[in-house]
Formats: sequence, C-alpha cells, structure tokens
Amino acid sequence: MSADDFDWREMVPYLFVAATLPGEQGIKAVLENFRVLRAYIGNEVRAECSPDKNPCTAKGDGSMLDEEVSKRIDEIVQEGIFRRHKTAIVDYPLARRPFPFSEIAAVKSEKHPDAYLILALADRSYTAAQVQAKYGAPYDTNISQWYSVFTYRLDNPQYTSKAVFEVDPVDGAVIKVAISLKPRNRH
Repeated sequence: MSADDFDWREMVPYLFVAATLPGEQGIKAVLENFRVLRAYIGNEVRAECSPDKNPCTAKGDGSMLDEEVSKRIDEIVQEGIFRRHKTAIVDYPLARRPFPFSEIAAVKSEKHPDAYLILALADRSYTAAQVQAKYGAPYDTNISQWYSVFTYRLDNPQYTSKAVFEVDPVDGAVIKVAISLKPRNRH
C-alpha cells in the first residue's frame, strides 16, 4: 500500500454512519471500514503467522485473516478509547515499517453528530502535486505558520465533508490529512 492508494472520499459514507452513532460505536464504524488500518493490521497478523505455531491463514479464502483483523480493530477501540471534552477519541500509532502512514486517529463528538478521521504520513513521499493530480484544485487553500493547507469539500443534501491536507511549504510533502463530516440539520 502506498499513500496514493488512499482516497479520502472512500471514508465519507463511513463517517456519515459514524456521525449517527454514539462515540465508541461511531469510532468502531470508521476504523472497521478504513482500508488503510485493515491493510496495516493484516500485515501485522501475517507477520505473526507461521504454519507450525500460528496457522492463521489456514483458510485459503482469507476469511480467517479478515476475522482476525476485525477482532484486533475491536481490541484497538476497546483498549485505546479515551474521552476528552465530550469527545471520544482513538489514537493509534502505526509503527511497523515500511508503511506510508505513521498514525491514525478517529474522533467522534458526543455533543454533536460530527465524525473525524486523521491520518499522519510516515515519510515525505506523498506530495501536494500528487494530491492535486488526484483530486483537482482545492476548494480552498490557506497558509498557517508552519504549513500550507489544501481543503477539499463534498457537499450533499445530508452532509458536508471536508478533507484538509497539511503540506510542508518547503518541499511540498503532505504531513497529515484530516477528514471531517458534519450532517446537515433537517428542518
């Protein structure tokens, strides 16, 4: 998996579901369906497998591996969840290398139906030029003290979702991606 395999738009439906659920359930809905985390955990499980000690890939269809990945994501949520200011958070480091991402955080507000997914990149190989080639021109750009910000947006009658790419202005490397989803109020 490379950073370019990630597409923030794939997460929008799961963030929408998460926004309707209570904190821990919402976070679990996001992480369970996040292809990047599933790939990372799958790599960890495969690394632990051996035919004599732990034949975890015994089923040829991969269902045993998929079940183990889901079980581990459950454990990550149960063991890693914490609450701060009426917000449920799971922050999970991705330390095994090589892998293009270094950290995943899922955040679910307990006061508002908002859901967030934040992904930190491990190296400086994914660039703003690649982001623009994939998604087109940003909806908005901004500059903070330490980085440039490219914002992309999806609007639909049910929600607004944004992806904010933090970019190092010196070399154009993407540092972090934060995806948010806010359901629209129905009147």
